[in-house]
Amino acid sequence: MADIMREGPVNPVKIQDNTFRDGHQSIYATRMRTEDMLPIAEQMDEMGFWAMEVWGGATFDTMHRFLGEDPWERPKVLKKYIKKTPFTMLLRGQNLVGYRNYADDVVRAFVDMSCEVGIDIFRVFDAVNDIRNFETCVERIKANKKHFEGVICYSLTEPHLGGDVFNMEYYIKMARSLEAMGADSICIKDMAGIVAPYDIFDLVTELKKITKLPLHLHTHYTSGMASMSYIKAIEAGIDIVDTCLAPYALRTAMPAVEPLVVTLQGTKRDTGLDVRKLIKLGEHLEKIAPKYQKHLAANKLSLIDAGVLAHQIPGGMISNLVSQLREMNALDRLNEVYEEIPRTRRDAGTPPLVTPTSQIVGVQAVMNVVAGRYKMINNQFADLVYGLYGKTPTPIDPEIAKVVLKRHKRGQTPVTGRPADYLEPELAEDKKKIGDLAKTEEDLLTYALYPSTGEQFLKWKYGIEPMPDSIKPPMAAEETKGK
Repeated sequence: MADIMREGPVNPVKIQDNTFRDGHQSIYATRMRTEDMLPIAEQMDEMGFWAMEVWGGATFDTMHRFLGEDPWERPKVLKKYIKKTPFTMLLRGQNLVGYRNYADDVVRAFVDMSCEVGIDIFRVFDAVNDIRNFETCVERIKANKKHFEGVICYSLTEPHLGGDVFNMEYYIKMARSLEAMGADSICIKDMAGIVAPYDIFDLVTELKKITKLPLHLHTHYTSGMASMSYIKAIEAGIDIVDTCLAPYALRTAMPAVEPLVVTLQGTKRDTGLDVRKLIKLGEHLEKIAPKYQKHLAANKLSLIDAGVLAHQIPGGMISNLVSQLREMNALDRLNEVYEEIPRTRRDAGTPPLVTPTSQIVGVQAVMNVVAGRYKMINNQFADLVYGLYGKTPTPIDPEIAKVVLKRHKRGQTPVTGRPADYLEPELAEDKKKIGDLAKTEEDLLTYALYPSTGEQFLKWKYGIEPMPDSIKPPMAAEETKGK
């Protein structure tokens, strides 16, 4: 191994920092406020990261709903302090940052506005890996001359890479499709933290043979394999990896940057980052930790979830299942749900378990256990079977489709075209509904993405209704109480 890492041309591993987005999303339920990012923003800009992920994923939802912050302001504010490092966001293809597919007019307007507020790199994925759900996003990313990072959602049906669904051929085909679409880089996105070290070595090795595009690996520490997988991916020639500052790393977040930097020192893949400066930045996160401690999962001693090695269910999906079963007073049936999820997933065409398909499959699996298989049908599950989320990795059993779609409002025959082709334009109608409450295009898009909570946020934003103290930043809430 020493020869692999020391012989040959110098090729530093590039580091994307995810502290300001996926780090706190994974461990603190996305509750980090912009004000707590600013004290270290300028120093972060000096580190030499390839990019910083600051937006997308759940941030848009959480900021307007639970923090009382306008999501559009965060990248604009951070850009004042971070002037050299590119900003990246996670975009769910036609889902944008919501939980359903939006019409093309909404997608175009959202991407254009995201470029305007400061996003430089768009990491675009689709929950079922249907390339057609990338098309409208990519057209606008390219029109704005921004970086399109095409994502392959990594998933398994076996303990390791292989089998008849998520095998080498599947991932190579997806990479070729993304390159043909104009990707500037390709990301292997392992949302559940299930990629094994030797599997990623083989996958990166084979992808390097068929594409010259930079390859980027994103994984989570959930199963405990992530740091090992990074080392094997780096040996195989991965170009970029995602990390977080140590306080926001591990658990269900990304590997920590500091030990990786030290591990690679003196090798041909040396990152060149200064570990002392990185440690200093982490001290700020430790200092503000008490503000967010209540969001940190403290129900288990273990920092990893060894169970995911067996059931492959992402951590966020598990917390949703537990919450759902608790509400139904059926928490004792969790193990039955674990057994049902693979069956429901196969019935639905074996989608990767990532937002929103993880929630869709999970909710239906709970219904199947509690009420009997397909005695109750979740509307989004029916939409998935109907084809509104795209073409699934495996065909949906026609008999299952008949049962699921028996009373479906859209019809009983699944559609096979690009999902957005079945959606009518939305923005003009949204503009009529929200009226003068939306004073900017950003306001209109907030409402378009989240009609109910978006409207409530706009009422807070413009003082039509008082913002609850539970939503305000702690200092502002204290000031209100004092009046």
